[in-house]
Amino acid sequence: MAEAKSFDTAEIMNMIPHRYPFLLIDRVENLHEGESAVGIKAVTVNEPFFPGHFPGHPVMPGVLIIEAMAQTAAIVVVDSLGEETEGKLVYFMSVDKARFRKPVLPGDTLNIEVQKIQSRGKIWKFEGKALVNGNVAAEADFMAMIRDA
Repeated sequence: MAEAKSFDTAEIMNMIPHRYPFLLIDRVENLHEGESAVGIKAVTVNEPFFPGHFPGHPVMPGVLIIEAMAQTAAIVVVDSLGEETEGKLVYFMSVDKARFRKPVLPGDTLNIEVQKIQSRGKIWKFEGKALVNGNVAAEADFMAMIRDA
């Protein structure tokens, strides 16, 4: 089996178009080409969504946790396909079985595990889990498609 790859923030920004305040992964570790990866997100009190979600009780929105899963999965796709992805974007097609198990709070570190379920042509299906201290905070299955930008 090939050695697992890792990517820092600069490398991530060369692979996907997301930028602050919407780049929701800081690092990708343990990437096994075309199969799986772990995204890392250090959640700080300075996140732009916390003042409004919720005032006095900051909680990371669940949809952003799922977006972090999708960004991690996009790194798996882009790394796997390489130059084939130039001029293309990875778009959400569906989200299924989304479950939110515990709130994600300032100071938490999200470990976002994504695993390819299948890929057929331009369509990829993944299952994802976001963990804090080894406990599942959120999970979902989702599909994405590679399209021209």
